[in-house]
Amino acid sequence: MESQSQSPLGFEKVIPWGQLTPENITMVTEFFLLGFSNLQEMQFLLFVIFLCLYLAILSGNVTIVSVIILEHSLHTPMYFFLGVLSVSETCYTFVILPKMLTNLLSVLRTISFTGCAVQMFFFLGFAANNCLLLVVMGYDRYAAICRPLRYPILMNWRTCRILVATCGVSGFLISMVITDLVFSLPFCKSNKINHYFCDISPVMNLACGVTYVNELFIFISSAFVLMVPFVFICISYGFIVSTIVKIPSAEGKLKAFSTCISHLTVVVVHYGCASFVYLRPSSRVTSVKDQLLTVTYTIITPLLNPMVYSLRNRAVQVAIQKMFNWGEFSHKAI
Repeated sequence: MESQSQSPLGFEKVIPWGQLTPENITMVTEFFLLGFSNLQEMQFLLFVIFLCLYLAILSGNVTIVSVIILEHSLHTPMYFFLGVLSVSETCYTFVILPKMLTNLLSVLRTISFTGCAVQMFFFLGFAANNCLLLVVMGYDRYAAICRPLRYPILMNWRTCRILVATCGVSGFLISMVITDLVFSLPFCKSNKINHYFCDISPVMNLACGVTYVNELFIFISSAFVLMVPFVFICISYGFIVSTIVKIPSAEGKLKAFSTCISHLTVVVVHYGCASFVYLRPSSRVTSVKDQLLTVTYTIITPLLNPMVYSLRNRAVQVAIQKMFNWGEFSHKAI
């Protein structure tokens, strides 16, 4: 944003940001999160709904991780990646939801400048990590269905750990770059973020100076994180579908495709909603409708993951039943 002053001839002249003196600048030290603040009569109802969803996310993902750890039959690459995804999504929601729940019952909805930057860094880091993990899970399904004889070699445990570590490191490196591009901008306008957490566009709306260069780099980074993995997933499923079609028996086709349907469901919801928000040029989250859309990928998708994999996966269902039966048996024995 450029400052304007009056010239001797009565015309306004533009003063570049770099020429403004420090005493003429009021820097932002904290932000106010305004998300859902205009729904005064629904604040408590939203708190109850989001609290129930958050508890469901925690219990669902903890159950999935516990079952995968305790049940030896699930010690395979597919469920290893699912467990890592569940842990990542639990952390992903922890970055946002506790603060949002607190704000729904609070009049003073402040977050410090540093706290906002930290929240954005971890939110984007876990979000990017989830995107990359979904690609790895797609490749795992490709290797299992299209290269079954070489699967133990292609997806050995050393390779699985390297893939998970690569997803985490890459996700947080991308997050570091984007967060730095956002918070390296000067903030001297309003400190009211029209959102329920420190997301990219609502924060950048408050920045002063010229922001289009930063916005361009952020848009390119978002496109890279969302579109490149999605293209790889589509390619993997292209090969998978081609292989499944060649299976002679209908039962074999159904069995092969059933191992992919859960992953496909999560991919469509996750990439669909995130792409709609982050791949809009000059995206502006200004309405309750837009904020409710972000609820889909910040709350519904992490909730969908354990539900889809537990409801549609027979092996997980059996493992959960065994775990609870074992707990009941142990309790009776005591």
